[in-house]
Amino acid sequence: MSEPVKGKVEWFKDYQFVGHIEGDKCSVILGEGGISPMKLLLLSVAGCTAYDVVMILQKMREPIKGLEVEISGERREEHPRIYSKVHLHYKIHGNVSEEKAKRAIELSQDKYCSASAHIKLSGAKLTYSFEIVRED
Repeated sequence: MSEPVKGKVEWFKDYQFVGHIEGDKCSVILGEGGISPMKLLLLSVAGCTAYDVVMILQKMREPIKGLEVEISGERREEHPRIYSKVHLHYKIHGNVSEEKAKRAIELSQDKYCSASAHIKLSGAKLTYSFEIVRED
């Protein structure tokens, strides 16, 4: 079993909180003047899958030059206001094979991305699309 992840959130002032994970070099401001925890959750999903897709395409020896992952989410009206729908759009830069790009995204979404798995386990419908931005 892996080591537990430890962190803390401290009330800074008004409705601002600072979060930090032990061993990490950055902190995040939550609440007013910062990012909301639910928006941070979306960014976590996009970051997790972006990491996977780059690593997988590099292991496939595909000529990836850049990647952007756009994410949008819709939340329920009733509490708890969890996400009911999440959509990811991947913009893959480089002369990457469409088939391999699709496979890399599928591997991330179906096997590797733990953050996406959390969203799906909460009952949200997670969809994705992609485009390849070719380089001349």
